[in-house]
Amino acid sequence: MPRDGRYDGLAAFLDARGDALLRTAVLLAPGREAGEDLLQEALERLLRKWHKVDGNPESYLRRIMYNRAVDGFRRQARRPEVLGLPATAAVADHASQLDLRLVLMTSLELLTPRQRAAVVARYWEQLSEAETAAALGCSVSAVKAAAARGLQALRAAIGPDMDFTRNYG
Repeated sequence: MPRDGRYDGLAAFLDARGDALLRTAVLLAPGREAGEDLLQEALERLLRKWHKVDGNPESYLRRIMYNRAVDGFRRQARRPEVLGLPATAAVADHASQLDLRLVLMTSLELLTPRQRAAVVARYWEQLSEAETAAALGCSVSAVKAAAARGLQALRAAIGPDMDFTRNYG
């Protein structure tokens, strides 16, 4: 980065929030490599408008990621990969944790880009319906519908054998 002062605060922002942003990108893409690509593209777009960003750049960056994911970022077939879920999760052993991560990643791939973005924003990022609607650039009712359909598809894909709320809720 040039040292002319145009990007003051960006390095500190990325040091503080980079890991959380990458986890979100991996869920949106999904997959580690595709998530890294999504975050990199969003950062490139953020850099172009850095001088115009007022206040918190994180919400602007997240909105870019959500929109790129909904627009069908990297629609080619993706392979399931291990997801970095919170270390505080109470899972019996590493094999169970891996199974849970693979089921989640595989299930998220079944959702449409809009459903995936709504589910990740609402339940992973814990944004309100209004915040999610603002981030996705749609109405609150569209967020409700996409999240409801996404959760219904996730429940159908996961089945009764795997209870995420027991392990992570």
